[in-house]
Amino acid sequence: MDVRRARIRRVTKETHITLDLVVDGRGRSKIHTGVAFFDHMLTLFAKHAVVDLTLRCKGDVDVDAHHTVEDCGIALGQAFLQALGDKRGIRRYGSGFHPRNPFTGESFVPMDETLARGVIDFCGRPTLVWRGMGELAYKRVTSAERSQDASSAFRFGLAKEFFQGFANESRCALHLELLYGEEPHHVVEALFKACAKAVDFACQADPRIAGEIPSTKGKL
Repeated sequence: MDVRRARIRRVTKETHITLDLVVDGRGRSKIHTGVAFFDHMLTLFAKHAVVDLTLRCKGDVDVDAHHTVEDCGIALGQAFLQALGDKRGIRRYGSGFHPRNPFTGESFVPMDETLARGVIDFCGRPTLVWRGMGELAYKRVTSAERSQDASSAFRFGLAKEFFQGFANESRCALHLELLYGEEPHHVVEALFKACAKAVDFACQADPRIAGEIPSTKGKL
């Protein structure tokens, strides 16, 4: 299988993004979005998905982090769609921990007191299922020290905006669920890691179906 890579440039009135993705990478990353916590999440996503990711975003974080986070999700989804091509030979369903049945596509990730689950299917039909977050939706993961310092603040709900953009543009069915957890930082981190491990497994080549489309339809 050739090295799968993509380059995305996305420019709007709110954000300017350049992104380079190597699916068959080693977990290396260079991330700068102007939102420190989000940089941390993207860095650990690359590490645990075992992809190489370079992403630079100049966004209107003086207004809010929303546009930056959402648009980076969109750009990353576009990169995976481009890099995976027609998806020949991939596992398609994602699991990072080699369950007995790889087609269950479940990835459980603990983060201290938190346990999250990620399930993915690169099926060509965009869906995000976001469960168990409830009362966390409007909590801040990080706080701005000054009211004008929007770049240092990250609301929990922004994580959903990122994953929605990713699912829409990569055209995957992505299910993320919080089984339990209290600390918002731990919850968001567990969700990013669960997604990353599921993505890693789903993108791997399955030697049993080399060169074949993993669908009875013959197309994904």
